[in-house]
Formats: sequence, C-alpha cells, structure tokens
Amino acid sequence: MRNLTLLTDFYELTMMQAYYTAEIKTAQRPEAVFDMFYRENPCGNGYAVFAGLEQLVDYINELVFDDEAISYLRSTNTFSEEFLAYLKRFKFTGSINAVAEGTVVFPGEPLVQVIAPLIEAQLIETALLNIINHQSLIATKAARVCWAARGDSVLEFGLRRAQGPDAGLYGARAAMIGGCCGTSNVLAGQLFDIPLRGTHAHSWIMSFDSELEAFRYYANLYPKACVLLVDTYDTLNSGVPNAITVFRELRESGVELTNYGIRLDSGDLAYLSKRARKMLDDAGFADAGISATNDLDEHLISELKAQGAEISHWGVGTHLITSKETPAFGGVYKLCALKRGGEWLNKIKISEDPLKITNPGIKKLLRLYDVASGKMKADLITLANEFFDEKEHLTIFDPIATWKKMQLYAGDYTIRELLQPVFVNGKCVHKALTIKEICEYAAKERGTLWDEHKRLVNPQIMPIDLSQKLYRLKKEMLEKIN
Repeated sequence: MRNLTLLTDFYELTMMQAYYTAEIKTAQRPEAVFDMFYRENPCGNGYAVFAGLEQLVDYINELVFDDEAISYLRSTNTFSEEFLAYLKRFKFTGSINAVAEGTVVFPGEPLVQVIAPLIEAQLIETALLNIINHQSLIATKAARVCWAARGDSVLEFGLRRAQGPDAGLYGARAAMIGGCCGTSNVLAGQLFDIPLRGTHAHSWIMSFDSELEAFRYYANLYPKACVLLVDTYDTLNSGVPNAITVFRELRESGVELTNYGIRLDSGDLAYLSKRARKMLDDAGFADAGISATNDLDEHLISELKAQGAEISHWGVGTHLITSKETPAFGGVYKLCALKRGGEWLNKIKISEDPLKITNPGIKKLLRLYDVASGKMKADLITLANEFFDEKEHLTIFDPIATWKKMQLYAGDYTIRELLQPVFVNGKCVHKALTIKEICEYAAKERGTLWDEHKRLVNPQIMPIDLSQKLYRLKKEMLEKIN
C-alpha cells in the first residue's frame, strides 16, 4: 500500500506545529476526543452504509513521516527543525473506536471516535474523512440500486467513469459492500478478491465481417460464460436471432449451457427485453439470462421493473461509481471533549443551523431492536458512562421534536453497542475481514431495516435519539454559551 501520511490538508500540519509549540511552553499534552459523523443521508435515502474501515486501519498502521516527506515539508519553509524532528519520530499512540464496516448508519451518529493526544488526532482528520466519506457514499448508492433491482444481480461497471484510479478501485469494493455481486474492475478483483464479470464491446462485433461470425468466435472461446451483446446493429431482427443460432449450435455440440444469455445496451430496455425474452423462450432457451446496461440508476431500474422488463442482471456504471445524484457524503470530524490537567472538558460547536450544532462529550452508540421481528426500532446516542438494561422499561424521545416519544417495554427490545475498539493506545486490535465476510454482514444489516426505511423516495425516518443525560448536557452548554 502507498504511504498516505501526507494525504492531509496543509492546515492540519500548521496546527500540529502550533500544538507542538504550545505543549513545550505549557508542559501539557492535551488529549482530545473527535467524532466523525455525517448530517444528512445521501441521495435522499433513509440510511447510509458505513464503509472504508479497512483502508482507514491500513492508513493508521502505515502512518510515518519518512525522509522524503520530511524533506518536502522542509522545502515549504514553514516548519521548524525541532517540529520536523518530532514528525520524524511520530507514531500514532491513540485509540480509535468505530462501527463495523457494512453497518447501516444514520445522521448525527458517531461512526468513528478518535481518542488521542490532540496533536495526533488533528493529523488524521483529512485522510479519515477522505476514506470514509467516499466509500460510504458509494456503498450507500449501491444499496439503493440493489434495492431497486429487487433481488436481481447488480454488477459494478463504472471504472472508466470513476474520478481516477483510486475512486474506481475503492468504489468497486464499496459497491460490493452495498450489495453488488461483481465488478468489471480487474485490479479491484485482484486486490480485494471481488468476482469479475463482463462480456464484450460493440467494437468486437464490428471487427468481424458479420455479427454471427463474431458471436460464434466468442462463444467457442467462452462457452461456459457466453453472454452476447445483441444491439450493435438491429436487436430484434439480427442480434437476438443470431444469439439464438449460436446458443443452439453450442447445445448441439454438447456444451452444457449454464452462465449464458444476451446483453442489451440501448433502446427501450423494457420493450426490447420482453420481446427478446419471448424469442429466447420460444427457441427453447428459457434459462438464458438477459442483462442490461446503458446509464442505469436506481430510479430507471425501478421504473423498468414496474413496466415488467425481463431483465435479471443489471450492469450499473456512471451513476453508481460517481453517485452522480449526490456526489459527496458530507461526513465531518468534530472535537467533543478535551482533557487538560487530568480533567475532561466537554466541547460543543454551535451554529445558526441546528443541524451543525454538535453533540458534546464522550459518547457511545446503541442500537435498539424489536425482539419479535429482529428489526431496528431506534438508535440511542448516550454518554459513555451510561448504562441501559434491556430488562427495564425505556422511554426515548426525539431531541428536536421532544414531544415525540417511544416507549420500549422490558423483554420487547434488545440493545447492541455499535462502536467497537479498532486501535487501543496505538495498537491495532481490529480483526481484518474478507470482502465476503463484510458483504455477508452488510446484507444482514440491511435486512434489519423495515421496508419503509428503504424507499427510494420519501423514506420513513429512523428515530435517532439522545439519552436524557446527553440531552441535558447539550441544553445546559447551549444555555451557558447564549
């Protein structure tokens, strides 16, 4: 992996030097707690999917200022030799807690919690946000697309439209976490053990004297994975009939047709797929799949499904890999507690915009489930020293519309703490998972959502509440400031 230590904003380093100078003068090394959270669900969704944790762990493990980095920073004529010497021996010594990769999450919740010397916690802000924001955005977009496909397979085909190689690579990985079942991205397949999928281009057909000749050559080379692109010339009068001819020849030659079918890349996909389905069925190829590409997104897929399109595999590119509808996740990293002289002080950021007022203090995140259904009931953000017993009745309330309350009765709900240790005092305690394990967990997570929260338009909003103690602390701090 590349060293990403300098993947940071310049002001993070200038602040670090200021902190370093202040520490020398005061003989104090303040410790800080930062929360990474986001304020609004992307794409108008009812939830988001947390992704990027594995890369974040790699980044922290590889965090070192090597000779080349020190030399470059010296060339900026900004940093003292004393501070550069500190960077040369820099090592992250703090603790990080985070929700598991693939977890369904909601606005305002602490997703990554950094507890570290202030100077260390400041450094990792930019890279942390870069990694988590991008991958959570693509995982969330993929979840929307897969929900629209209603059980059909969705393939990530966006590499050529991604904003650069890294966005293509980690976007493909995030798309898998969101529910996709394969990618066209070969390097992502190698790096992350993602299943590879793909057929051929129109140029393949055009390079032969005839469409039938191109189909035959391709089928003879890949008889076990024969998916033919049928819309280069005339989909219904040429492409599909020629594909049927080749499928019949394969079968007559003794090939057992399994993973085979046609791909549509233009035209009215609902109409063409229904006509093609009938032609394939009438020819005795009822098990042939029909794949579709062509600038698809969750809204178009949903419409095509509603119109009875006979499509079972969806290749989604531009709209998925760029999250074209909402191209940024909007996660932020805010100070919520500071320790000087042995005492923790709660911190809060205020704003004219209520959404930008932060929740103070060191917190934990609890998820409440309905016992009967196993579905989510609500999330509860609490102070770290609070304890809740499932054997007791619990009343929670909306921190803005405080009259909105929910009564949970003992035995009817369970509690799960979502933030788990990733680093403890600089040591990585995170157990790396395979992409398959992460995807299985992510699928179970999405399965705990009610369908109302998965709607593509106007989804039901999951209750995200504050505990009484945290609510009172926030209110008291706001009143003191005002």
